[in-house]
Amino acid sequence: MTDKNELAQIGVVGLAVMGSNLARNFARNGNTVAVYNRSPEKTHALIEAHGEEGNFVPSETIEDFVASLERPRKAIIMVKAGKATDAVIDQLAEAMDEGDVIIDGGNALFTDTIRREKDVAARGKHFVGAGISGGEEGALNGPAIMPGGPKESWETLGPILESIAANVDGTPCVTHIGPDGAGHFVKMVHNGIEYADMQVIGEAYQLLRYGAGMEPAEIAEVFREWNSGDLDSYLIEITAEVLAQKDPETGAPLVDVIVDAAGQKGTGRWTAINGLELGVPITGIAESVFARALSSSTAQRSAAQEGQLPAGTIQELDVDKAEFIEDVRRALYAAKLIAYSQGFDEIKAGSEEFGWDVDPRDLATIWRGGCIIRAKFLDRIRAAYDNNADLPALILDPYFEGELEDLIDPWRRVVVAATQLGLPAPVFASSLSYYDSLRAERLPAALIQGQRDFFGAHTFKRTDKPGTFHIEWSGNRSLTQTD
Repeated sequence: MTDKNELAQIGVVGLAVMGSNLARNFARNGNTVAVYNRSPEKTHALIEAHGEEGNFVPSETIEDFVASLERPRKAIIMVKAGKATDAVIDQLAEAMDEGDVIIDGGNALFTDTIRREKDVAARGKHFVGAGISGGEEGALNGPAIMPGGPKESWETLGPILESIAANVDGTPCVTHIGPDGAGHFVKMVHNGIEYADMQVIGEAYQLLRYGAGMEPAEIAEVFREWNSGDLDSYLIEITAEVLAQKDPETGAPLVDVIVDAAGQKGTGRWTAINGLELGVPITGIAESVFARALSSSTAQRSAAQEGQLPAGTIQELDVDKAEFIEDVRRALYAAKLIAYSQGFDEIKAGSEEFGWDVDPRDLATIWRGGCIIRAKFLDRIRAAYDNNADLPALILDPYFEGELEDLIDPWRRVVVAATQLGLPAPVFASSLSYYDSLRAERLPAALIQGQRDFFGAHTFKRTDKPGTFHIEWSGNRSLTQTD
């Protein structure tokens, strides 16, 4: 149903699948929705196919679109990231009035959002970078939403976003994250966690398939069982569905027909780069990004296989199959905990760096529904931060420490088994190394500092007294205190 004379509470610019589904979600939940697309055909197609789902106000120009919105106007952009987003922002800012709100709902780099917020604010309007997770289905039926931007914009935008967000235990999966780029930063790290989660699930599958000799349909049943316990999560759920799927053309397991080269759109890479910039060791996330890159290095992989790189002595699995499956389950749970812990570390560091004051309890709450990384243990994560908002690391919460005590031995066995089988397990292994580094009394960094002082006079600190020191390496090897 459409009514050109009715003003809309919210507008959507960009009507590809995500934008179209988001507009339908707004309309289904009682909002009158203004819709605009650069190509009018998409606007007409949306109204023709779904116009009866609610109240839509279509426009063929930006000016008419803006005029169809009630004040303060609120328009969400769902177009390709980059120059296209900047162009639409400029058009809207030119046509809108002071106090109106422009929302970018795409996966924008948070530094771009910081820049855009400043530019739009200088023109008297509000700009909100909103991370939206849940894919096409979430956009239509209830996503998790992570809006940043000015607090004042949340006052008018919040109720509308709450009307379409996923809902868990009566709580909408949306909240104001913080100023300027906070929303898109949190969504970026959310996606980084997602990368690590997906990769380590893939490693678990690889171990069961080629270590335990199981077929995809059998592994699918294992994942279905896992989804009823501690690993209960969206990604475990859909993994079972993918592994059970047969190829419609050949009847072979679909996973055997799909080319083993994983794509990426940039958010995982941004997360890894930002982790390096902040000095936060997000090793599992970074390894998952590298794993996708390596999988797509098809020419290099082909050359390595043709050249028959030596594998050394490959051992067959010499343990009970049921015991091995249980070991993999526990190792998977442990590595997933590390991915979330590292992600929350990066968010904490980013919040401190940019002055956002992001509350980890909010994230654990809104990620419970709608988003790709929704999982049962997010309730435990929220409880951990309720008990201690200043946790040095999530895995140092007493509950998770207790869980890891039960998981550590199976985790070690799985990493050893992967090595003996010649199967790559970068996230399993790097996450375990991270864990052991945290708990180690001494790290080889002492030697590294000695090396740095030798070749670059970079100095070092001592364990037995304060100050900064240097050894006269090229002279008499005497000790000099530099401060």
